[in-house]
Amino acid sequence: MDRLLTERIENNLDLLGLIGMKKAYATLTKEADKDSFSYPQYLDLLLQEEVACKQSHRFQLLLREAGFPYNKTLEGFDFSYQPNLDKKRINELFELDFALKRENVIFLGPPGVGKTHLAIALGIKACSKGIRTYFLTLDMLLKKMRQEPNQRFPRLRRYYQSPLMIIDELGYLPLNQEDSNLFFQFISHHYERHSLIITSNKGFKDWGQIFGDKVIASAILDRLLHHSHVINIKGSSYRLKDKLENFTEYKQTEKPEDLSRLSYTIREDELQPLEVKRPRGRPRKVKL
Repeated sequence: MDRLLTERIENNLDLLGLIGMKKAYATLTKEADKDSFSYPQYLDLLLQEEVACKQSHRFQLLLREAGFPYNKTLEGFDFSYQPNLDKKRINELFELDFALKRENVIFLGPPGVGKTHLAIALGIKACSKGIRTYFLTLDMLLKKMRQEPNQRFPRLRRYYQSPLMIIDELGYLPLNQEDSNLFFQFISHHYERHSLIITSNKGFKDWGQIFGDKVIASAILDRLLHHSHVINIKGSSYRLKDKLENFTEYKQTEKPEDLSRLSYTIREDELQPLEVKRPRGRPRKVKL
């Protein structure tokens, strides 16, 4: 192909921002000449490369904005350690229909059972589908709301307008009246507008203690549960799995009376002869 023509095409692709097409242009042109692609086939391949490039770029951008503390996937979740968890139901959530229907997902369970893992994995999957997502702990969210109580502020507006918000660690600390009211306002705004994913270590009956007000707790639950999927995970902490297994092994193998592994270094002049009672006979001195 004429060199000047190639340069002009690449310059025009640059001007139009078609980075994916520019990267694939030279390779696809050679393949088209070799395999005799039709014009529509050649154009289709170029467009596929451009779409894939833009989707990858948007995915990376959404990931950076989301604020995930670490990367988690559904494939990395150990269902064998939580055998009571309905795997089919979890897989259905990862189809993301709940986000399209503006429904909520609530993960309940003690620390370490995988609530945050699944919440982050859902958020990352949403980002891969082009759904803007933000991750915050409840404490982080309330701090931002106290600093900017008006939702029109740019930094706070994105959390109110995001199609999917993940709020982690609800229930670890009790809230005062001001924070409870702020959180109620946040939930009320999202009701039937956007989707929420919430993780909590407390059952719903304990939420009155979290918010310090049963009326506010009932109002929050009323809005959250109206369109929701509640996943209650019961089990032991996965983070402590190895330590618990080692502890169990230690308990099974160690004998309390076996002190042979212990050693002492004591000077002989510091010891006094000890007298011990024998079953029969007179006491005798025992040298150590």
